[in-house]
Amino acid sequence: MRPRIALFAVLVLAPLALWAGLPLISTGKSLQDRIEEKRNRVERLKSKEGVLTKVIERASVKINRLQRRQNVLESDLERKRTELVRIQDDLRRTRARLARLRAKLVRSRVVLARRMVEIYQAGRPDLVTVVLNSKGFADLLERGEFMRRINDQDTQVINAVKKDKARTTTAATRLARLEDRQQRITAAVLSQRNEVASVKIDLAGARAEKAATLRSVRGDRHETEEELAAMERQQARIRGELQGAPGPIRRGSGRFVWPMNGTFTSPFGQRWGRLHAGIDIAAPIGTAIRAADSGTVQIASWYGGYGNYTCIGHGGGVSTCYGHQSSIGVRVGQNVSQGQVIGSCGSTGNSTGPHLHFEVRINGSPVDPMGYL
Repeated sequence: MRPRIALFAVLVLAPLALWAGLPLISTGKSLQDRIEEKRNRVERLKSKEGVLTKVIERASVKINRLQRRQNVLESDLERKRTELVRIQDDLRRTRARLARLRAKLVRSRVVLARRMVEIYQAGRPDLVTVVLNSKGFADLLERGEFMRRINDQDTQVINAVKKDKARTTTAATRLARLEDRQQRITAAVLSQRNEVASVKIDLAGARAEKAATLRSVRGDRHETEEELAAMERQQARIRGELQGAPGPIRRGSGRFVWPMNGTFTSPFGQRWGRLHAGIDIAAPIGTAIRAADSGTVQIASWYGGYGNYTCIGHGGGVSTCYGHQSSIGVRVGQNVSQGQVIGSCGSTGNSTGPHLHFEVRINGSPVDPMGYL
């Protein structure tokens, strides 16, 4: 039944509004609804802040862990650099020694070759020849010692060549191992350091991005909280006005109670060449306005020349409307009881002073409220 009444009210009020030069009804949200939306938004932003803060904290923990690992790697790198210096010194010494050994081997081979040529050219005398050609026992001994020394010298030359060749081979093998170790150590250290640095840079970038998002969300939350605080202050002022002493409920001979205690200033009827669709009751700004009867709020918003405007459907096509309010204390769809405070007197819209413009409408058409008060 009530949705049908609301539909009738809109269908009838729309042409009336056009006739009166007023804009169509804007079903704006009540202050309480907007406050709830702001509170929900603040909570969502706080939740998002919490998530971002945890993400940043986890990233910071990982970065700190990587920093410790990087410090260990830097220490390891420093040790390996020291080791590399020793290896490089050893390499230089080994290369120099290898060069010397190779030169000595060349010389030894030259000496050996010459000796072999001399032996071949001179021929080696046998023992019988040495004995027969000796001039005595002493000469024999001298010749024998001479032969032994020659043999010893040849043997030393050959042994020296063998040793130089073996040392050269050993030095070359050691040099190859040192060069290989140098390359492996350098590659391993650089790889680990680059890996840690890369991960650390990625994490730092992600953390910076999340921190920027957090700053944006936090700024948004602060702005929303400021808006919420302003709304709550406004609501507190409204409640203060509404909770002010509204005075006793005034009853007349009709089914409705008087919507406000004040001075009757203007009746229903033609005024300045067109219909004055209600009655005016003057009172100070902030004076409480009551629902003339129980019902459901159908309009609660700014409505052109009416300023802050509220309409309540009471069933059977009957509705009451309240204009020029300084503040609206109800929202669309809210059920109200007779005599309940629904707003406060003001001078919003086309108004020459603080008063309540009160209307009674039957199926959207205005009738004289005095027949119901």
